[in-house]
Amino acid sequence: MTTAQGPLSGLRVLDLSIIVAGGTASSLLADFGAEVVKIERPGTGDPLRNWGPFANGVSLWWKVHSRNKKSITLNLGVPEGQNLLKELAAKTDILIEGFRPGAMERWGLGPDDLQAVNPKLVMLRYSGFGQSGPYKDRPGFGTIAECMSGFVGMTGFQDTPPVLPPIPLADEIAGVFGAMAGMMALYHRDASINSSAKGQVVDVSLFEPLFRLCIPHITMFDMLGINRERVGNDFPDAAPRSLYKTADNQWLGLSATSQSTFEGLAKAMGMEDLLERTEFKDNAARLENRESLNDELNSWLGQRNLKETMDQLIPAGGVVGPVYDAAQIMEDPHFHSRQDIIDIDDPELGQTKMLGVVPKFSETPGAVEHAGPKVGEHNRHIYSSWLGLDEEKLTELNRQGTI
Repeated sequence: MTTAQGPLSGLRVLDLSIIVAGGTASSLLADFGAEVVKIERPGTGDPLRNWGPFANGVSLWWKVHSRNKKSITLNLGVPEGQNLLKELAAKTDILIEGFRPGAMERWGLGPDDLQAVNPKLVMLRYSGFGQSGPYKDRPGFGTIAECMSGFVGMTGFQDTPPVLPPIPLADEIAGVFGAMAGMMALYHRDASINSSAKGQVVDVSLFEPLFRLCIPHITMFDMLGINRERVGNDFPDAAPRSLYKTADNQWLGLSATSQSTFEGLAKAMGMEDLLERTEFKDNAARLENRESLNDELNSWLGQRNLKETMDQLIPAGGVVGPVYDAAQIMEDPHFHSRQDIIDIDDPELGQTKMLGVVPKFSETPGAVEHAGPKVGEHNRHIYSSWLGLDEEKLTELNRQGTI
């Protein structure tokens, strides 16, 4: 067994979470060298395995999301399974769980129980609304988090309903925040001037990370009474920034939200007259007259094809880019040059491509060594190498349904 080499080589992570959020945190850690052991329910495994689309009967979500991880099975609802988890936790740096608040405590696996066997343990706890507050016992998926964070309410156009993101955005952002928070907690534990610093519990809800990224909105409402509304593809606080259709029916993203960038854009387009017009003289004026400014840009861009537009604007400093689909991404040489698309040889899928590792480290880059494993594929390896269990004991645990 090998583990991807990277800045986290030597770090041990137990991932008890299900679906996306906690798995995103552990996936990021695994990409950069942590030994991540995914604990799954015996027989069925993580529900993410049931998310399509499927290739050769295998979930592609699972294959990408659980790459570099090792899979073991463990029944946490029985005493022997709970004891085994404590033994594993004693040898772990970060434990990630995503059960409803109180579930781990009912199993005798709450923070006090686990930190009793490993005071240095960092515990990431994922839930819809957090471990405290009046909503803590509500069921919560990312969709509800996206709605209640304020994000969905300002997404879409004024004359259309709010729009949900087409990816599990709240879960994935919570995963990023969790990975970051876990490393912060480890830094405190290992680099603190207090040599007796312990691990700690990190409470990660699904709604708060996305809420945190809606940066000034609460302050704007408090100070100015501004309640952010839907503005389509425009940016409410600076202009121009939107999507525009070119003559060959391609969509182009354009942003010129600083004064110097707008002036450069106007010159690159040969439309210096825009700079002479008072309604476009600065950002405040452009916001007030955003519709007429977009009409000017749409008129110019609608007479040129995408390649012509890019070739004219980019050399002059224009901040523009095409709206890609997956096929166009696959053809773009920049993605390949940056190793953002990599090839994996998987025993179930064969040769396949998936996302590369980001960001890029100069000295300790991460790597993808294998795609998501089969249910319990690493039972023998982890239980024997971590806990010293022999074949006879593993057979008995399997017969009992503990693993």
